[in-house]
Amino acid sequence: MALRKKPPLLLRALDGETEAWLPLMRQANNHHVALANWYNFTWRPIYGDTCAESTRLSLLRQLALTARQRTRRLTLAPVPDEDGSASQIATAFSSAGWIVDRTECDENHYIRLNGRSFDEYWDSRPGQLKNTVKRKGKKNIVSTRVETEFSTQSWSDYERIYARSWKPHEGSPEFLMQLAQQESLAGTLRLGLAYIDGKPVAAQFWTVENGIALIHKLAHDERHLDASPGTLLSAALFQHVIDIDKVDEIDFGTGSDAYKRDWMESVRPRFRLDMFWPNHVANWPLIARLHLRHMRRKAA
Repeated sequence: MALRKKPPLLLRALDGETEAWLPLMRQANNHHVALANWYNFTWRPIYGDTCAESTRLSLLRQLALTARQRTRRLTLAPVPDEDGSASQIATAFSSAGWIVDRTECDENHYIRLNGRSFDEYWDSRPGQLKNTVKRKGKKNIVSTRVETEFSTQSWSDYERIYARSWKPHEGSPEFLMQLAQQESLAGTLRLGLAYIDGKPVAAQFWTVENGIALIHKLAHDERHLDASPGTLLSAALFQHVIDIDKVDEIDFGTGSDAYKRDWMESVRPRFRLDMFWPNHVANWPLIARLHLRHMRRKAA
């Protein structure tokens, strides 16, 4: 995996018995980035179980002071801010002397159920989506199932569908399979599969944990697009996690794909934080360009 080519760096701050960590990895030229990859929904600092909200800013400032000794530049993404993570990091590093540039880098579609059943949720969906599921479902061409345990055959079906879909080449199929196996052992795997005449035509990889359903991967064989297997499978999975798993929230990951709006009700931003230590000469051209960009924004 790509992570092996980037040495990790774990920065630690301590306040009494309270701890916080910044998990990072090194790029070239003393530039460190968030310890994350394309599978991450979010990245944020890690806090100990006893860490109160009031202590986080102090711990983050300690991390910012420590980081000055270990790196000249930090890039952190995708950072959420609904819990204050992006704002707290930016404030702490700015107060420690770093130059901080915060920009929106992605968006996350999600829905909070607020106790609704699937039928109540489904009533609020767009008419075109509901009509598609109703019409295609009546034909009984597509059969769907939701599996909660990993099996070699089902995962082989998933990979076969993915290979025939519009999706780009999987970044690390071995990692994804190991994740599915671990989630199965933990009881959190929800692998959706759709078939036509016994042949796999659509697949989705979800997990359910702490009241949240996370949609990691979805794909369908475009040769069977007329039967809408992906849409029917989505409806089956939404019904499963809402009525059986009783989740509070469904998270569609990152990306601004238009179809996500049919299934979700809310959008929240994901941020990129670029932070430069101003006393390092290699950062001066980058800081100058950053200031120039800010001046152009103000003038526009």
